[in-house]
Amino acid sequence: WASNGFSKHMAILEARAAEQVVEACVRTESVRKCVFTSSLLACVWRQSYPHHRRRFPAIIDESCWSDESFCRDNKFQLWFALGKTMAEKAAWRAARGRDLKLVTICPALVTGPGFRRRNSTPSIAYLKGAHAMLAEGLLATADVERVAEAHVRVYEAMSGGGAAGGRYICYDHVVRRGEEFAELQRQLGLPITGVAAASRPGYSDDGDVDGDGRFALCNGKLARLVSSRRRCTYDVYYPASYD
Repeated sequence: WASNGFSKHMAILEARAAEQVVEACVRTESVRKCVFTSSLLACVWRQSYPHHRRRFPAIIDESCWSDESFCRDNKFQLWFALGKTMAEKAAWRAARGRDLKLVTICPALVTGPGFRRRNSTPSIAYLKGAHAMLAEGLLATADVERVAEAHVRVYEAMSGGGAAGGRYICYDHVVRRGEEFAELQRQLGLPITGVAAASRPGYSDDGDVDGDGRFALCNGKLARLVSSRRRCTYDVYYPASYD
């Protein structure tokens, strides 16, 4: 895999930038709502345990955070995930107790027309450690139009009675087969390693992800929000927990 240009220093810079953006929003009187783009990588990376010893819920939703220590320990594979996790937590800290409503959206790997040409560096960085995500059922993609719609829907809900709040996971497809992963690699110009990945724990002989010990992603919160906006009904705003 080629170098993706992302390092520990870049992770620190991303966290500082997130804090500065939120601080700028707080200081700007005309800005009272902010939709912050994070990443699904800020939710999925934790220490792996055998199925019978798992300390974490099998469902990965907006309440889940990636373990910063785990990301640091895995260094080159997970600097990008560390940066996304640190940045989102920094944004929540900066907004706490301030006159600013913050909502974060955590999209999966963004795909769509020309995504290799326009977004190759972050896409390659996202896929560092992808074999492990695939084995656990956590490698997902989100079409760029779906991600854009999520931002619009969330912002509209924030303006309409405070229905939106906290974090939202955004994806539209979970990659479950080795050949699907190989196609992602092909589109990004990466070496095709999907077949080799099938020998890792969590894979069956034909390259399908084995059902034992897998996690499951959940984007029900975003789906409910989109549905409620279409019905013009409202809910209650809940701030996120970032500790």
